[in-house]
Amino acid sequence: MLNLTRLTLAFLLALSLTSVSFAQTPTDAADADVITAEVTSEEQAYQQWAADFLDSLTPQTGTIALPGGIASLDVPEGFYYLSPEDTKRVLEEAWGNPESELNLGMLFPADYTPIDGASWGVTIDYEAEGHVYDDDAAEIDYAELLADMQADTQHESKFRVEAGYDAITLVGWASQPYYDAETHKLYWAKELKFGDADENTLNYNVRILGREGVLVLNFIASMPQLAEIEAARNDVLAMASFTDGNRYAQFDPSIDQVAAYGIGGLIAGKVLAKTGLIAMALIFLKKFWFLLFIPLVWLKNVIFKKKASV
Repeated sequence: MLNLTRLTLAFLLALSLTSVSFAQTPTDAADADVITAEVTSEEQAYQQWAADFLDSLTPQTGTIALPGGIASLDVPEGFYYLSPEDTKRVLEEAWGNPESELNLGMLFPADYTPIDGASWGVTIDYEAEGHVYDDDAAEIDYAELLADMQADTQHESKFRVEAGYDAITLVGWASQPYYDAETHKLYWAKELKFGDADENTLNYNVRILGREGVLVLNFIASMPQLAEIEAARNDVLAMASFTDGNRYAQFDPSIDQVAAYGIGGLIAGKVLAKTGLIAMALIFLKKFWFLLFIPLVWLKNVIFKKKASV
């Protein structure tokens, strides 16, 4: 992976491309040639890394049996799925997140590769915390819930700072929670601010309730992508379903475990707060960037989309 920072790359590129009106000395010209050569070398190194990285991934469409057999995805042509192993590489190698355990994979819109600057993705996990009763859904005061979550986030932010990560602030709802009692699917979105970042982060959450656990789908994107995410949300909601024997309606109170929280607790993340995991869970909102010198359309068309159709 390249060592130059985004600012340095931009600066070097500007130097190499800017025409000057004053006469250059031989030394100036030689320095400019060196800078141009360095930029070209970095550009070529990035292009090679990008080609190798994308070629190493295996995008999938159609019916996907998620690891563990608890649930499956029906991935249409407008999206693709990456395996847990590929997802781990995207999160860590490409997006720069800390090392983590394998999840159940990740979804991406077919218009983007994972390294496109405008890309976004949906991580998939399963929490076997028990059957979540939804009888509190219609009674939740979301304004009050938000205030509680903001206080919890402020408290947990201290642990993030102590661990060497940026402080985090919950700005507010980007999309107020909504629960569909017929499909047992829930979504909400939070606007988060990390440290002194100029652009806030969008944390868009989807939960699908099952017999003894919850499918956790989290969109990783930026606030300017909110409209695009909301336009794709229903498609993502429709993809995931529990397998027979694991569906919400198949809950058996005589033998099945019950979660210690309802819909409100699911949204607020009280279980994570009690175990001190909120500070770590929010680390994975970091999204990779690259300053692209040349559009990577050839990579997308020649390597990635061709593989997705196989």
